[in-house]
Amino acid sequence: MIELASGLIYRPAHFSRAEQEDLVAAIRGVVRAAPLFTPAMPRTGKEFSVRMTNCGPLGWMSDRDGGYRYQELHPETGERWPAIPEALLALWRDVAGIDAPPEACLVNFYAAGARMGLHVDGDEKEPRAPVVSVSLGASCLFRFGGTKRNDPTKSTRLESGDLVVIGGASRLCFHGVDRLYPGTSTLLPNDSRLNLTLRRVNPA
Repeated sequence: MIELASGLIYRPAHFSRAEQEDLVAAIRGVVRAAPLFTPAMPRTGKEFSVRMTNCGPLGWMSDRDGGYRYQELHPETGERWPAIPEALLALWRDVAGIDAPPEACLVNFYAAGARMGLHVDGDEKEPRAPVVSVSLGASCLFRFGGTKRNDPTKSTRLESGDLVVIGGASRLCFHGVDRLYPGTSTLLPNDSRLNLTLRRVNPA
């Protein structure tokens, strides 16, 4: 376990190869029930470079008119999100440090060349609960800073099976993914990456 900043915990190789394969199989089941969609920025409508879906009682999304928000239904199918896989619920119980279950698991799918700009996960109303983030597939360059956009940033490389817990003093830190490293995924095809982030949305 490595503390990258106060409350920002990095656990390299947290999941074995077999556990990673099981997680991918579970997420493929999620995607069959709740297909990937492309979110868009508020106001401008500019599309993200990642596609996403969710599982759990609530799902995070963004579009031009509604902005950033959580909602109970898939924006395209109108169906409720599928349940969070048990392996991810067990992970939350093990590392989150709060006696309340996650309400959302955001599934971000990065195709080769996709990235995620610096942002804060700030739409949740339970500040004691961390964001628990799992990396699967291609390696990426993860960048993180302070709670202000212009704070200095640092970067670290995340590999498939790594875990990051964003909590404590770093719960509202700016963070993002600058790039994927080509030729690094033996778990997913075409240099792609999955990022799974567990969140508690409402007060415990």
